[in-house]
Amino acid sequence: MISFLDLQKITALYADEIGEATRRVIDSGWYLLGKEVTAFETAYARYIGTRHCVGVANGLDALTLIYRAYIALGKMAPGDEVIVPANTYIASILALTENRLRPVLVEPDPQTLQIDDARIEAAITPRTRSILIVHLYGRCAYTDRIGLLCRRHGLLLVEDNAQAHGCRFDAHSPSRTGSLGNAAGHSFYPGKNLGALGDGGAVTTNDEQLAACVRALANYGSGQKYVFQYCGRNSRLDELQAAVLSVKLRHLDENNRHRQQIADYYYTHLDNAKVHLPRRVADAHHVYHIFPVLCSQRDALQQHLRQHAIETLIHYPIPPHQQACYREWNHLSLPVTEQIHREELSLPISPVLTLNEAAQVVTAVNSFSK
Repeated sequence: MISFLDLQKITALYADEIGEATRRVIDSGWYLLGKEVTAFETAYARYIGTRHCVGVANGLDALTLIYRAYIALGKMAPGDEVIVPANTYIASILALTENRLRPVLVEPDPQTLQIDDARIEAAITPRTRSILIVHLYGRCAYTDRIGLLCRRHGLLLVEDNAQAHGCRFDAHSPSRTGSLGNAAGHSFYPGKNLGALGDGGAVTTNDEQLAACVRALANYGSGQKYVFQYCGRNSRLDELQAAVLSVKLRHLDENNRHRQQIADYYYTHLDNAKVHLPRRVADAHHVYHIFPVLCSQRDALQQHLRQHAIETLIHYPIPPHQQACYREWNHLSLPVTEQIHREELSLPISPVLTLNEAAQVVTAVNSFSK
């Protein structure tokens, strides 16, 4: 069986280093807000290319706290509009509605599956205060046009970098996703390119005031012990997860290069008229958290691959605007998004998937003929 993502094998790659790191934390007797978190925040900020990194409990909290901080600092207010891709994981939108902000859904480019920058300006109104881009599947969603629109209209640019650790704006740019906007939220869920052994997240930014506010909000609203400036929450990255992340951060670029080799093999060898791949952008530096393909007979293709002992997943079967939790949007017609969610299938890709296994995936996909 070819697993979609074998977390046990990935952890085993660095078992000795992870074991040493976790023992160090256990032996220290200090499990929260200690040296390991500080060390990881410093290393990750340097890696991403920002002045600040604040560890939090998970990726959803990272995004939620960014917008909560902007409200606390008077830069936004409940009821403000935020442009967000319609094709995304629901966490991107939950972070907005939790802050009583109004998401404005914009369709993706059907060729890249990322937010269509040609559609954004028409969605901007006098109430728009921010654009939230999502580097979905490990592909960079930022474009020069998006940057220009933010500057022209005075909009805060926030990145959801949950799926794109290590991705660059392009192959020749030193700028990584997570440093391209005003702030970014990151998830370290175990299956991510940089995954913890549990939940974890972070906010990166060059804005010192925002970083301080996020740090306080994530610690019950306190920037000083027993002094509470905000009504905050408990959302802290713990020492054990930080120590594990520090180990895995050292190997992230190597792991991403392996993902890129697998993706290159797929792009070069997949050849089935029924199966469509997102456009491969010239000079792109994607990190392929997920390798999506589109097929109008998606369920049959998934069953075909299952019969060939290949595990696949769907990202995602139901778009946010059709979910029960957002009933007020169920009437919306977003045909590009809806087609993606009907047709998307994710092929195996990971640091431990071998080229031989990738070849088996290709053979099976190419043989699909229903």
